[in-house]
Amino acid sequence: MILAIDIGNSNIVLGCIREGKILFEARMATDRIKTADQYCAELKTMLGLFDVVPADIEGSIVSSVVPLVQQVIVRAVERLTGKPCLTVGPGLKTGLNIKIDNPAQAGSDLIVGAVAAIEAYGAPVCIIDLGTATTICVVDREGAFRGGAIAPGVMLSLNALSGGTAQLPGISLEQPRRAIGSNTVDSMRSGLLLGSAAMLDGMVERMEAELGYALPVVATGGLAKAIVPLCRRDMVIDENLLLTGLYLLYQKNTQRA
Repeated sequence: MILAIDIGNSNIVLGCIREGKILFEARMATDRIKTADQYCAELKTMLGLFDVVPADIEGSIVSSVVPLVQQVIVRAVERLTGKPCLTVGPGLKTGLNIKIDNPAQAGSDLIVGAVAAIEAYGAPVCIIDLGTATTICVVDREGAFRGGAIAPGVMLSLNALSGGTAQLPGISLEQPRRAIGSNTVDSMRSGLLLGSAAMLDGMVERMEAELGYALPVVATGGLAKAIVPLCRRDMVIDENLLLTGLYLLYQKNTQRA
């Protein structure tokens, strides 16, 4: 059984995987001030909720967009399992041809998502991750990671609106009834949700124009279910994309079948 952990800016997603099957997925808040001991205790409790004991874990792998938290989590996992923990970064075999200006700067979450998307959906493919930030990345026909675009996530935009203006409130992200809102809350929902959907449609269209061919699109992340149904183009939602990618990278780097 493998423990896979993806550390995002807002949430840490973790799951245990056996023979390619995700046994469970859980989330906990990303906390930049917790110690390794605190994370170790929290991970042990989380695993216990799913009847997993540390002795059952034969290995682990971590990806992160928060370097300081990654270091702490790796220490916590190694303390919990008593085994070394792999990290996604320079030196890890990915099998991915990264064709950007500086391959070392490619976000580990983007690489993990690309590896999983190629395995599940083939190439070319466009991968959208709707989290704290919204990322749109492209793998071309030759299977090369070409980069993409980064935009503020929906919650980041909402917090900027409500925190940076005098009269716009915090709101729940319910599906807007129409594009033309007749009150402040509906107008904000339209701008945030329909605006994000329109941005995704438009950005994928522009990327296809640059490449000269169509792109199948797979979306993941905590807000995928809220945004993707509002898009006009077909997109597949794959909530387990990053955990699957972490499992594939673990297998590749431990020479497992």
